[in-house]
Amino acid sequence: MPHPDERVEYELWTNSNDECSPRCGEQVAFVRSFRGHAQILERGGYARFTPHYITWYCPEAFRLTRQCQSQCINHGRYCAPDREEDFGEGYEGKQVVVENLRQLCVHRVANESGLPWAWWDFAMDYKLRCSMKEKKYSKACAEEVVASLGLSLEKVLACMGDPDADADNAVLSKEQEDQIGRGSRGDVTILPTLVINDVQYRGI
Repeated sequence: MPHPDERVEYELWTNSNDECSPRCGEQVAFVRSFRGHAQILERGGYARFTPHYITWYCPEAFRLTRQCQSQCINHGRYCAPDREEDFGEGYEGKQVVVENLRQLCVHRVANESGLPWAWWDFAMDYKLRCSMKEKKYSKACAEEVVASLGLSLEKVLACMGDPDADADNAVLSKEQEDQIGRGSRGDVTILPTLVINDVQYRGI
Protein backbone atom coordinates (compact mmCIF):
# COMPACT_ATOMS: atom_id res chain seq x y z
CA MET A 1 0.00 0.00 0.00
CA PRO A 2 1.42 3.45 -0.90
CA HIS A 3 2.50 5.42 2.16
CA PRO A 4 3.60 8.90 1.05
CA ASP A 5 3.49 10.51 4.51
CA GLU A 6 2.68 9.78 8.15
CA ARG A 7 -1.07 10.24 7.67
CA VAL A 8 -3.34 7.81 5.85
CA GLU A 9 -5.89 9.50 3.60
CA TYR A 10 -8.86 7.35 2.72
CA GLU A 11 -12.33 7.60 1.19
CA LEU A 12 -15.44 5.46 1.41
CA TRP A 13 -17.77 5.58 -1.58
CA THR A 14 -21.14 4.61 -0.16
CA ASN A 15 -24.88 5.32 -0.27
CA SER A 16 -27.52 6.55 2.18
CA ASN A 17 -30.01 4.08 0.67
CA ASP A 18 -30.31 1.13 3.07
CA GLU A 19 -32.51 -1.08 0.88
CA CYS A 20 -30.70 -1.16 -2.46
CA SER A 21 -29.27 -4.69 -2.17
CA PRO A 22 -27.42 -6.95 0.30
CA ARG A 23 -24.44 -4.66 -0.36
CA CYS A 24 -26.25 -1.85 1.43
CA GLY A 25 -26.58 -4.00 4.53
CA GLU A 26 -22.86 -4.74 4.36
CA GLN A 27 -22.10 -1.02 4.20
CA VAL A 28 -24.21 -0.41 7.31
CA ALA A 29 -22.34 -3.19 9.09
CA PHE A 30 -19.00 -1.69 8.05
CA VAL A 31 -19.91 1.77 9.37
CA ARG A 32 -21.10 0.23 12.64
CA SER A 33 -17.97 -1.87 13.17
CA PHE A 34 -15.37 0.63 11.94
CA ARG A 35 -16.78 3.86 13.38
CA GLY A 36 -14.87 3.73 16.67
CA HIS A 37 -11.56 2.90 14.99
CA ALA A 38 -12.05 5.64 12.39
CA GLN A 39 -12.74 8.25 15.03
CA ILE A 40 -9.68 7.29 17.09
CA LEU A 41 -7.45 7.47 14.02
CA GLU A 42 -8.78 10.87 12.99
CA ARG A 43 -8.70 12.36 16.47
CA GLY A 44 -5.08 11.27 16.76
CA GLY A 45 -4.13 12.82 13.44
CA TYR A 46 -3.18 9.45 11.95
CA ALA A 47 -5.84 9.45 9.24
CA ARG A 48 -8.00 11.77 7.20
CA PHE A 49 -11.34 10.40 6.04
CA THR A 50 -13.66 11.66 3.30
CA PRO A 51 -17.05 10.12 2.47
CA HIS A 52 -18.24 10.09 -1.13
CA TYR A 53 -21.49 9.25 -2.91
CA ILE A 54 -21.86 8.19 -6.54
CA THR A 55 -24.26 10.25 -8.64
CA TRP A 56 -25.24 10.03 -12.29
CA TYR A 57 -26.74 12.60 -14.62
CA CYS A 58 -29.71 12.43 -16.96
CA PRO A 59 -29.01 13.23 -20.63
CA GLU A 60 -30.57 16.56 -21.51
CA ALA A 61 -32.93 15.03 -24.08
CA PHE A 62 -34.59 12.95 -21.33
CA ARG A 63 -34.76 15.49 -18.51
CA LEU A 64 -38.51 16.01 -18.82
CA THR A 65 -39.29 12.29 -18.65
CA ARG A 66 -40.89 10.77 -15.59
CA GLN A 67 -37.80 8.65 -14.99
CA CYS A 68 -35.48 11.64 -14.77
CA GLN A 69 -37.87 13.74 -12.74
CA SER A 70 -38.29 10.89 -10.26
CA GLN A 71 -34.62 10.02 -9.95
CA CYS A 72 -32.85 13.38 -10.31
CA ILE A 73 -32.48 16.80 -8.72
CA ASN A 74 -31.34 20.12 -10.17
CA HIS A 75 -33.16 19.44 -13.44
CA GLY A 76 -31.49 16.13 -14.22
CA ARG A 77 -27.93 16.99 -13.23
CA TYR A 78 -27.63 14.58 -10.28
CA CYS A 79 -29.45 11.25 -10.12
CA ALA A 80 -29.75 7.99 -8.21
CA PRO A 81 -31.70 4.92 -9.32
CA ASP A 82 -35.16 4.22 -7.95
CA ARG A 83 -34.67 1.14 -5.78
CA GLU A 84 -38.06 -0.40 -6.70
CA GLU A 85 -37.82 0.66 -10.36
CA ASP A 86 -41.44 1.70 -9.87
CA PHE A 87 -41.70 5.47 -10.11
CA GLY A 88 -45.03 5.59 -8.32
CA GLU A 89 -44.05 3.39 -5.38
CA GLY A 90 -41.93 3.95 -2.27
CA TYR A 91 -38.94 6.24 -2.13
CA GLU A 92 -37.68 7.98 -5.25
CA GLY A 93 -34.12 8.20 -6.48
CA LYS A 94 -34.12 11.97 -6.02
CA GLN A 95 -34.78 11.50 -2.29
CA VAL A 96 -31.64 9.39 -2.11
CA VAL A 97 -29.63 12.06 -3.95
CA VAL A 98 -30.82 14.72 -1.50
CA GLU A 99 -29.89 12.57 1.49
CA ASN A 100 -26.49 11.76 -0.01
CA LEU A 101 -25.97 15.50 -0.46
CA ARG A 102 -26.99 16.14 3.14
CA GLN A 103 -24.46 13.61 4.39
CA LEU A 104 -21.72 15.20 2.30
CA CYS A 105 -22.61 18.56 3.80
CA VAL A 106 -22.68 17.14 7.32
CA HIS A 107 -19.08 16.05 6.76
CA ARG A 108 -18.13 19.49 5.41
CA VAL A 109 -19.74 21.32 8.32
CA ALA A 110 -18.24 18.89 10.83
CA ASN A 111 -14.81 19.46 9.26
CA GLU A 112 -15.21 23.23 9.47
CA SER A 113 -16.22 22.82 13.12
CA GLY A 114 -13.07 20.83 13.91
CA LEU A 115 -15.09 17.63 14.38
CA PRO A 116 -14.55 15.64 11.16
CA TRP A 117 -15.17 12.37 12.98
CA ALA A 118 -18.78 13.43 13.65
CA TRP A 119 -19.76 12.15 10.19
CA TRP A 120 -19.45 8.59 11.50
CA ASP A 121 -21.91 9.37 14.30
CA PHE A 122 -24.33 10.97 11.86
CA ALA A 123 -24.11 8.10 9.37
CA MET A 124 -24.66 5.48 12.05
CA ASP A 125 -27.45 7.36 13.85
CA TYR A 126 -29.20 8.05 10.56
CA LYS A 127 -29.11 4.40 9.56
CA LEU A 128 -30.54 3.41 12.95
CA ARG A 129 -33.17 6.14 13.29
CA CYS A 130 -34.12 6.96 9.70
CA SER A 131 -34.29 3.59 7.96
CA MET A 132 -36.19 3.05 4.72
CA LYS A 133 -37.34 -0.28 6.08
CA GLU A 134 -39.15 1.51 8.90
CA LYS A 135 -40.47 4.25 6.57
CA LYS A 136 -38.48 6.92 8.42
CA TYR A 137 -36.08 7.91 5.63
CA SER A 138 -36.92 11.61 5.61
CA LYS A 139 -35.70 15.19 5.79
CA ALA A 140 -37.27 15.66 9.22
CA CYS A 141 -35.53 12.60 10.65
CA ALA A 142 -32.18 13.63 9.16
CA GLU A 143 -32.47 17.12 10.61
CA GLU A 144 -33.19 15.67 14.05
CA VAL A 145 -29.96 13.67 13.82
CA VAL A 146 -27.99 16.77 12.75
CA ALA A 147 -29.38 18.70 15.73
CA SER A 148 -28.66 15.85 18.15
CA LEU A 149 -24.97 16.01 17.22
CA GLY A 150 -24.75 19.74 17.89
CA LEU A 151 -23.93 20.61 14.27
CA SER A 152 -25.32 23.74 12.63
CA LEU A 153 -28.42 22.82 10.64
CA GLU A 154 -28.32 26.27 9.05
CA LYS A 155 -24.83 25.62 7.69
CA VAL A 156 -25.79 22.16 6.44
CA LEU A 157 -28.79 23.59 4.57
CA ALA A 158 -26.68 26.41 3.11
CA CYS A 159 -24.17 23.84 1.89
CA MET A 160 -26.93 21.76 0.27
CA GLY A 161 -28.39 24.61 -1.76
CA ASP A 162 -31.66 24.27 -3.68
CA PRO A 163 -32.26 20.82 -5.24
CA ASP A 164 -35.04 22.27 -7.40
CA ALA A 165 -32.85 24.97 -8.96
CA ASP A 166 -31.93 24.75 -12.64
CA ALA A 167 -28.29 25.16 -11.71
CA ASP A 168 -25.18 23.20 -10.81
CA ASN A 169 -24.62 22.13 -7.22
CA ALA A 170 -20.96 22.62 -6.33
CA VAL A 171 -20.85 19.73 -3.85
CA LEU A 172 -22.39 17.15 -6.19
CA SER A 173 -20.46 18.39 -9.21
CA LYS A 174 -17.27 17.76 -7.23
CA GLU A 175 -18.50 14.23 -6.47
CA GLN A 176 -19.05 13.55 -10.17
CA GLU A 177 -15.58 14.88 -10.91
CA ASP A 178 -14.01 12.69 -8.22
CA GLN A 179 -15.72 9.58 -9.62
CA ILE A 180 -13.55 9.87 -12.72
CA GLY A 181 -10.24 8.06 -12.41
CA ARG A 182 -6.92 9.84 -12.25
CA GLY A 183 -3.74 8.08 -13.27
CA SER A 184 -3.75 4.50 -12.01
CA ARG A 185 -6.69 5.07 -9.67
CA GLY A 186 -9.49 4.26 -12.15
CA ASP A 187 -13.14 5.31 -12.17
CA VAL A 188 -15.33 4.62 -9.16
CA THR A 189 -18.24 2.52 -10.45
CA ILE A 190 -18.99 -0.03 -7.71
CA LEU A 191 -20.39 0.40 -4.21
CA PRO A 192 -18.84 0.14 -1.79
CA THR A 193 -15.38 1.28 -2.85
CA LEU A 194 -12.63 2.15 -0.40
CA VAL A 195 -9.78 4.35 -1.62
CA ILE A 196 -6.68 4.34 0.58
CA ASN A 197 -3.85 6.69 -0.35
CA ASP A 198 -5.32 6.86 -3.86
CA VAL A 199 -5.55 3.08 -4.38
CA GLN A 200 -8.98 1.48 -4.81
CA TYR A 201 -10.28 -1.52 -2.90
CA ARG A 202 -13.73 -2.71 -4.01
CA GLY A 203 -16.27 -4.63 -2.00
CA ILE A 204 -16.43 -5.07 1.75
